[in-house]
Amino acid sequence: MAAPTPLVQSTTIGALKVHAIQAGGQKLDGGAMFGVVPKPLWERRIPADERNRIPLGMRCLLIEHPSGLVLVDTGAGNKESEKFYDIYGIENRGAAGRTALEDGLAQLGVRTDDVALVINTHLHFDHGGGNTWRDESGRVRPTFAKARYVVQRGEYDYATHTNERTAASYFPHNFVPVREAGILDFVEGEREIVRGIRVMPTPGHVPFHQSVVIESEDATAIFLGDLIPTAAHLPLPWIMGYDVEPLVTLESKRHLLARVENEQWLVVFEHDATVPWGRVRHDGKAYALSAGS
Repeated sequence: MAAPTPLVQSTTIGALKVHAIQAGGQKLDGGAMFGVVPKPLWERRIPADERNRIPLGMRCLLIEHPSGLVLVDTGAGNKESEKFYDIYGIENRGAAGRTALEDGLAQLGVRTDDVALVINTHLHFDHGGGNTWRDESGRVRPTFAKARYVVQRGEYDYATHTNERTAASYFPHNFVPVREAGILDFVEGEREIVRGIRVMPTPGHVPFHQSVVIESEDATAIFLGDLIPTAAHLPLPWIMGYDVEPLVTLESKRHLLARVENEQWLVVFEHDATVPWGRVRHDGKAYALSAGS
């Protein structure tokens, strides 16, 4: 039996210390996760359970930055029903009523009030659910009350104007209270948020999805969000059925992966259950992780 994935895995990007925190497990339908890719192909990489679900992670990234602690994505939180967690296979409970993300922060000696900046790749429930929490009175409040939150303006508009396809992924209580608290900042397009950390539009999964680029000294890493959720999704046509614009995803991947390979960026996977990061190569047929990644 494989060893469980550590709650926290750490590395350095130049002079910056970064920590990948596994904010809980998740299980989603394998067919939905791989779209038009036939099951005999994707199941060789990630076997499915009896409900056709594959194991996934909800990895968040904590960056120790000179201007303060930066957190990228916040997992699913703990505001939903038991039925909801069962449907999506979410296991995100920590100790003493905390979420797994909060447990990971605590393992690093970090409290929620210590976080200075939260960047959301997008606002789906498994990426922004931990943005807020429900207190004893039932009121929903920002989890990181002393932080500024950052998201693309178009993503917030998209999340607050849903349709029959998108409503199942966007829950207003995950982001509207942050806006109402006056701590949500909007950006448009590519933008440096603090020195060495910038957001880069990578549309396709949703129209205003962004990835987060970390640069320090001569090293660069990119937190991919849902553009390339797992290492198994590195081949260009391996695209989630959840993506609202799959052909846009294809072009986002084509452009980004060529640059990532050429410049040897470290790529960080949000949903891979076991692989937090690695470097990418093209073997003549498809993109894959480099040996030793």
